[in-house]
Amino acid sequence: MPELPDLQAFRHNLERKLLHQQLKTITVKNSKKLAVAEKTLQSALEGQKLKEIQRVGKELHFVFQNGHVLGMHLMLHGKLYFFEQQNKEKYTIAELLFSNGTGLAITDFQGSANIALDPAEKTAPDALSDDFNESYLKTQLSKKKIGIKKFLLDQKQVLGIGNAYADDILWYARISPFSICNKIPAAKVKVLLSAIKHILREAEKKILKSNPDIIHGEVRDFMLVHNAKLKESPGGAVIHKDTGGGRKTYYTDEQELFE
Repeated sequence: MPELPDLQAFRHNLERKLLHQQLKTITVKNSKKLAVAEKTLQSALEGQKLKEIQRVGKELHFVFQNGHVLGMHLMLHGKLYFFEQQNKEKYTIAELLFSNGTGLAITDFQGSANIALDPAEKTAPDALSDDFNESYLKTQLSKKKIGIKKFLLDQKQVLGIGNAYADDILWYARISPFSICNKIPAAKVKVLLSAIKHILREAEKKILKSNPDIIHGEVRDFMLVHNAKLKESPGGAVIHKDTGGGRKTYYTDEQELFE
């Protein structure tokens, strides 16, 4: 699933091509997850200029001049493709055609990716927002008796972090993914916050440097520990893999366990 840095890179390239263009048509090919009628969607968005594209957690929000927003969630296998005049991609969920002749298709062979008109506002702060700060993180962690990785993945606590980047963040902060939230000392919470911001921002830069036009896919070859091909961390420690909870967790003995 695309995580925050991937979507930041996608947003950058989508705006570069589509910003200020007028949406001529939007066509829904798979409406099973669409909460409004296709005609309602078309009435709200067609003929409107694209004002900006925001990344909200793991979603992309296309903000139009009239204030309406088209939300996109790629889920696990969703992909975005540009096309010229006619979309030929398989498994299309929806397609947008703009006044400059450029089209955008959202696809998913599983049919899980989805779009929404005017999605509800998120309550949790985004991992890169000013609201996700030391005070917030300390307060929330002090209330939780769950593992720190589970907390980072909870989109009701913080938006945008997924499984892969949680591992790299925790390695960079030298905190075991199995640490209990309310046992992590204040000094380490500060280190964790810094690690979150650093890892996510640097990842976006690396993705755009290696794939400057990217709007789909996941680039993971630069990751520090969450990489099946790696045997050792940058610090030279053996990388362990845990498959508990239905997900892969990569970590090393360099990380301190708080319990």
